[in-house]
Amino acid sequence: MTSEKTACILCSRNCGLAVEIEDGKFTKIRGDEDHPLTKGYICQKAARLEHYQNHDDRLTHPLKRQSDGSFSQVSWDEALTDIAQRLLDIREKHGGDAFAFVGGGGQGNHLGGAYSRQILSAMKSRFAYNSLGQEKTGDFWVNGRLFGSQMCHTTEDVEHADYVLFIGTNPFQAHGIPNARHTLKEIQKDPNRKMVVIDPRRSETAKHADIHLQLKPGTDAYLLSAILSIIVRENLHDREFIKQHCNDFDLLEKELLEIPVEDYVQRADVPLEDVIRVARDFANARTACVRIDLGIQQTLHTTLNGYLEKLLYLITGNFGKKGGNNLHSFLLPILGNTDERKTKKGKSLKLTAYHKMHPIAGIYPPNILPDEIEHEGENRIRAIFVDSANPMLTYADTQAFERAFKKLDLLVVVEVSMTETARLAHYILPAASQFEKWEATGFNLEFPENAFHLRHPLFPALGESLPEPEIYTRILEKMKEIPNTFPRLQRLAQLEPKSSAHLGYMGALAVTLARHSHWQKYAASIVYRTLGKALDNDAAAAAPLLPLAIQYAQTHYAAVRRAGHQGNRLTLGTALFRAIMDRRAGTMLSKHEFTEMWSLMKTKDKRIHLAIPEMLDELRALKSEVMPGADYPFILMAGERRSYNANQIYRDPTWRKVDPHGAMRMHPDDASKLELVDGSRASCQSAGGRIDVVIEIDDAVRRGMVTLPHGYGMRYKGSEPIGPQINLLTSGTHCDALSRTPFHKYVPVHIYKINSEVTTTS
Repeated sequence: MTSEKTACILCSRNCGLAVEIEDGKFTKIRGDEDHPLTKGYICQKAARLEHYQNHDDRLTHPLKRQSDGSFSQVSWDEALTDIAQRLLDIREKHGGDAFAFVGGGGQGNHLGGAYSRQILSAMKSRFAYNSLGQEKTGDFWVNGRLFGSQMCHTTEDVEHADYVLFIGTNPFQAHGIPNARHTLKEIQKDPNRKMVVIDPRRSETAKHADIHLQLKPGTDAYLLSAILSIIVRENLHDREFIKQHCNDFDLLEKELLEIPVEDYVQRADVPLEDVIRVARDFANARTACVRIDLGIQQTLHTTLNGYLEKLLYLITGNFGKKGGNNLHSFLLPILGNTDERKTKKGKSLKLTAYHKMHPIAGIYPPNILPDEIEHEGENRIRAIFVDSANPMLTYADTQAFERAFKKLDLLVVVEVSMTETARLAHYILPAASQFEKWEATGFNLEFPENAFHLRHPLFPALGESLPEPEIYTRILEKMKEIPNTFPRLQRLAQLEPKSSAHLGYMGALAVTLARHSHWQKYAASIVYRTLGKALDNDAAAAAPLLPLAIQYAQTHYAAVRRAGHQGNRLTLGTALFRAIMDRRAGTMLSKHEFTEMWSLMKTKDKRIHLAIPEMLDELRALKSEVMPGADYPFILMAGERRSYNANQIYRDPTWRKVDPHGAMRMHPDDASKLELVDGSRASCQSAGGRIDVVIEIDDAVRRGMVTLPHGYGMRYKGSEPIGPQINLLTSGTHCDALSRTPFHKYVPVHIYKINSEVTTTS
């Protein structure tokens, strides 16, 4: 038995773990008290990670689809040679627009992203689709307009705020904030601090709150604009902060003063006196912050909701301060900045062929992908790599994805498990699990202190599976995009001792890439093949962290020094890199001061540009809007987070201690009208499809509203789907007009009783 340090991979918090391993299995999992951020905290889901590491759907060898639809085992060389040639043929015949990359990453699988995205460059394509494109791009777009770059991402200092406003989020289950359940309890028991939850369901977090505004689904924009209007009408906004840091408040103020507060609050169906109290107390609090999540990002007015929630902390001056909302640094560049108003080096942003959709933060929305594959025309997408994703179950409109994927000339899936998407692939390439390779997360999103956790492998790779860096580097070599060896770089990497700061190697790398400019886009694989071979413990995949650490230390020099790293302007980056490599429990990257947050702003004048014309237009349009779905009796909130659901890396259903069916939660009054009880079977039908569900009576949901969890519907070991396949109900066209984010939290449905019941486990 061995004891090791690692991290959870189930959500963006990536809590540090101390684990015990015996005979290739996790035998004990607990929180790691040495982790610089989570300090021993974990939730109940992390304790079940053995169900991810060892299960019967794990892939062990490359597989090739046969003409009859079955799969046969092939060698890596055979698979990659054929894939490379087919990619080259498609690129030559149809151009880069014929290729797209889907997925990549996962909740803790980001190190491989530096390698996988190189395939886009090799194919001369920019079409990257992933889960952020159906969750967060509306938020990124607003950030770009307010702060000058879509890479300016905000975080919230919940643990130090006097007043916390949770909107469309349930941290008790979804986490997303430091040590969520401990933090919620600390706020609840402190009489000088207040917690308000805005959510259509009386969630576990709402039960801790001082005030719960249980609004009607889809009315967030009405409620938030009413709160903002009250703040401005009563002169509760921070005029000094606005004068010092903001532009165009007069344009925004004019629109907010015209909001019909009483009418909008009535539409949201919450008590007016509570709304007024929240507006006043939030504005008057010494420190206040806002935490949001998919509840307002995947419902009506996706992008407008993101704009309004940011205005709450901006016009009240709760930005760039302890206990407020802040921008943050990050080590891994997981986002880009693709402002559709601008061109880069004389080139406009790449629009999709059918929808003419522009990227946001370098990402395209999965909602449009089936149409981009199926439309008539030479410029349709013909080849796709899917990496660490299962779009057949997790993207809107399962039927459309199945139909479209079957029309591809080439579908390659890089995965740990035999997923529903993998079953449609021409080639399945087995990736090592997150605990069988060097890995890390890019979700280090904290301020003023930020940390990074490089995880080392705990187990040998299963069968012939390979880490993504090796897979994609081999493909590039097969495509003749890079040579198999770089003798001079390899020699320099081996000669330099750790203390030399790798200055000779980095200089030679710069010269090599300058001489061979077409290699620059493959720098990750070049560093992997050269510097990577010189790193201890087979840590080649981590080699690109060296230039990233150097860049981070140069950008945040004083903050990196405050975190305890030693070195001058030339050597500090390498010192940071060595700390990342050596510290198994994670590394504090930097410690900023709050005044330094403003250096993270990307507007030329370092000011916040409050008036966004598109958002002001949408704000005006609320007055005449008719809510969709009036001819449906129920609104389904699809994708609820619960105690025992997670992302789809948990395929074995035995990991769940409760809720084996992924039950539909329904208010008792609604259930009574339909003659439904706990355990009843029912049929749920939307405009897009129909599924059967098991009913759970729950008075925490509003009347006329039902919920279903995500993370179900897999065919474990080829079985029938286990639990609800919720994306049989969703539609790619039911989405935000600007970002194309699906309205998963607002799906109009009918529900019909089925005359049978099941035994439920609670």
